[in-house]
Amino acid sequence: MSPTFSDAGDRPRHVLCVGAAVLDTLFRVRAIPQTPGKVLPYEMLQVAEGMASSAAYAIVRLGGHASLWGAVGDDPTGQQILSELGQAEIDVSGSARVAGARSAVSTILIDDDGERLIVPFYDPKLHEEVRDVTSDDLATFDAVMVDVRWPALALKVLQAARTAGKPAILDGDVAAPEIIDRLARHADHIIFSEPAAFSLSKIADPADMVSFLRKQYPQALIVVTAGERGSYWWNEEADGVAHVPAFRVKTVDTLAAGDIFHGAYALAVTEGLTTDAAIRMASAAAALKCSSFGGRLGAPERADVLALLRDGEH
Repeated sequence: MSPTFSDAGDRPRHVLCVGAAVLDTLFRVRAIPQTPGKVLPYEMLQVAEGMASSAAYAIVRLGGHASLWGAVGDDPTGQQILSELGQAEIDVSGSARVAGARSAVSTILIDDDGERLIVPFYDPKLHEEVRDVTSDDLATFDAVMVDVRWPALALKVLQAARTAGKPAILDGDVAAPEIIDRLARHADHIIFSEPAAFSLSKIADPADMVSFLRKQYPQALIVVTAGERGSYWWNEEADGVAHVPAFRVKTVDTLAAGDIFHGAYALAVTEGLTTDAAIRMASAAAALKCSSFGGRLGAPERADVLALLRDGEH
């Protein structure tokens, strides 16, 4: 019998997350402005997050262990980012503090429908130097999950993970197509956002995107996430595209939902879940996150995800 997400196993699994560490300033507004002018928010929050950081937080909330290899500047913002993430029980000891670089920041507007407008800034100096990575460096991890914000390090980690025989998972989010393509060729699980998949395929339908991308990256399991329409993936056994519907929730804030999905999926893979079960569990975690304001702070605990999975409402 295949494991289920309720089976925690003999020990918590440990996932290495590689990429973005950002100080986000979130503003809640009634509507995202469509013209120049001034908009007055009715709520504000600052939180350290970013794609890899939020995925790591999801893993911790779901009962796993997570380490983050990111980069911040040697400025007060960098100290705040690492301090907040460390307090969230993410191991940040492998993250870099880069002399002379400014830490990444972003301003985010979130409207009453939960949609967002993100304006990020990454100092190019943050990612100029890249450590060497060998399979021995990954010995204590059960899987790696990389995003597209530090591609040089992400590539080395993916290569080392595949050499070590550990799951090498790529968060294929929006970036220059050549960066996504370079990383995708060295991953064995690729979770594309719909916009990123479109940038590579120029295809509008998510199911057709999966078919196209599976031919481009035949070494990998391909997933395309499409928000409220659910997730599409290539099922090798059925030799076709499979679909996992999204869970229905009252959407308050979609910020970090994809990151929560990726972290939950990575943990599920290390716990031996089937692809369908891993995607369903990750979908439940992402849906619960969307029902709460605060970016990655809305990541659910394991018991909450299990309750939604048992309820089975889509």
